[in-house]
Amino acid sequence: MSNGLAEPIVSFLITGVVERGDQRGRTLGMPTANVAVARHAAFPDEGVYAGVVTLADRSRHCAAVSIGRRPTFYAEGFELCEAHLLDFEGDLYGQQIEVLLTHHLRGQTRFDGIDDLIQQMRDDCDLARRSVNIDFDADIE
Repeated sequence: MSNGLAEPIVSFLITGVVERGDQRGRTLGMPTANVAVARHAAFPDEGVYAGVVTLADRSRHCAAVSIGRRPTFYAEGFELCEAHLLDFEGDLYGQQIEVLLTHHLRGQTRFDGIDDLIQQMRDDCDLARRSVNIDFDADIE
């Protein structure tokens, strides 16, 4: 991290349909779009990323994205892509979305308590917002 911003990465695009998860993000006050991807799809390293989510209507939203197995809640499992869209409220279930990862924020971490996890998620959202630099009014090709 330099100047309080996350380090940029070679962008990585994940595309899929938003499916229902276990609603844990919503319970914690940070709902996520759980992107359905093939179980053996190529993923970047597990971790938390900043990026841009493009919805079916082509609107774009800054996001904090978790790629991994949710170690605070599960010892094992398959990798998931869960995107928390900043400043967004709405129902995305069944929508095809694109998740473009642009910055690596941190690795996956197991937290001992929910309060610590929630605070880290808030910090991740703040860092994502500062790190992603996009002209949201520009046309998408």
